[in-house]
Amino acid sequence: MGTPPTPVRETRPDRPTRASGRRRPRRLRVDDVTVVDPAMMKRAIGGTVVGNTMEWYDVGVYGYLAVTMGRVFLPEADPSLQILFSLGVFASTYVARPLGGVVFGRLGDRVGRQKVLATTLILMAGATFLIGVLPDFAAIGALAPIALVVLKLLQGFSTGGEYAGATTFVSEYAPDRRRGFFASILDLGSYLGFALGAAVVSVLQLLTTEQQMLDWAWRLPFLLAGVLGVVAIYFRLKIEESPAFQATQDAQENKVGEIADAQGRPRNTLALVRQHWRPIVIAIGLVAASNTVGYALTSYMPTYLTDSLGYDPLHGTLLTIPVLVLLALLLPVAGRLSDRIGRRPVMWLGAASVLLLALPAFLLIGVGSIVTTLAGLSLLAVSVALWVSSQASSLPALFPTASRYGAMGVSYNVAIAVFGGTTPLIIQALLQATGNELVPAFFLMATSLVGAVAVWFMKESSQRPLPGSMPSVATEAEAHELVETQDANPNIDLGDLPFLDAEPAEPAQPVDRAEPDESAATTASAASPSRGTVR
Repeated sequence: MGTPPTPVRETRPDRPTRASGRRRPRRLRVDDVTVVDPAMMKRAIGGTVVGNTMEWYDVGVYGYLAVTMGRVFLPEADPSLQILFSLGVFASTYVARPLGGVVFGRLGDRVGRQKVLATTLILMAGATFLIGVLPDFAAIGALAPIALVVLKLLQGFSTGGEYAGATTFVSEYAPDRRRGFFASILDLGSYLGFALGAAVVSVLQLLTTEQQMLDWAWRLPFLLAGVLGVVAIYFRLKIEESPAFQATQDAQENKVGEIADAQGRPRNTLALVRQHWRPIVIAIGLVAASNTVGYALTSYMPTYLTDSLGYDPLHGTLLTIPVLVLLALLLPVAGRLSDRIGRRPVMWLGAASVLLLALPAFLLIGVGSIVTTLAGLSLLAVSVALWVSSQASSLPALFPTASRYGAMGVSYNVAIAVFGGTTPLIIQALLQATGNELVPAFFLMATSLVGAVAVWFMKESSQRPLPGSMPSVATEAEAHELVETQDANPNIDLGDLPFLDAEPAEPAQPVDRAEPDESAATTASAASPSRGTVR
């Protein structure tokens, strides 16, 4: 007999050593998959959409009443100072938003999304209603403008936790395959809210005189917001906590080994930024690009139409309403497209559309006729739809469940404060400095180039589970299909899924290539669950 071969000791590729400190991902089972309750899904979407609608309703109302508010609360000041005061009050909401995003984001990651979203809506509705009953300058003098600033700061503070929480909540509720469509409905509500605010102000301008608007009619849109807020609060209190957050909360409370370490919440905001700085930068780039175009169409366009193109204030308002409705209807279409071809391709289309359509859009608007103005505004609406539709589903997918609300609160609100709220001011300053009526188009093109760079570094998230969450589907049949095809499914990475009962790490097993030990193989087989089992 010859000399027996020397056994070769090696580490099995599917069995990490104990020194690696990692657990082996087990097979995905049916009971691991979250099957969305359709009734709860509808309530979750409805309860969040109404809050976004009310937020943008208030933005629209105050924006279109900016001149009136300046005359009401600073009646003795110069008209230019009145406008500056009113625009300054509007800008103050964006100063407070990052602070609200930090505070409510941290709370949302600790006590739950639903509780915090109910709180932000109550604060927002209350502040808006109080503006409607606020005594004017004639009644309480200098206290009136001070009180207005305080209430707008409260609005901005509460709004800072609203959009970040709403997108987080709906994204965590939605099935993976349809997250783009369901999340885009949030922004549909936002732009319909803006259109509703414009419509209410336009109706008042038609039915009342200028003096009546100054005396009492300006209060009606804010009082109406209070009524809408009560309805919105009712719906929001009816929704339950998202399954993804509840699962992570259970893991945190139980401190399930590696899961608690990997998904643990940062101790404070600075730790959160250090831990997630890369996706936060990406999110800021995406929000800057999408909301610069969005705010140019909504907040700035009425001013552009009246100051630069000579439309009267009523037509400057009315011309934007049908375009806002068109934009709102395009958003779910683009959101569904992102579920089919991916978030990144749709955002690429958004950046490309701005580069190709911004100049033609402003050239059409500059012709000065109603038809060409509507055509130019519609081109901008297409670009906004492609950029914004994927935002509500892409941004939450940048962060793990345990830190998602807080990281969203920081990144989104910093970007909005720096780029969104300042868009009208920047464009107006560029127009005055250059005298070129096409400079807004060049500004939008520049910000879309920045956004395109952010898209380049963003990971595709369409049809994939959210980081730190198990897969989510619409039906039991989809759950079974997902489990049966998990090996061939490119959207499932077992190593990234937060299994609560992942197998413990084992030391490397020696393998005798020449003479495999049958008993050892039997023992290993018994210790590991069957890969073909579906529960």
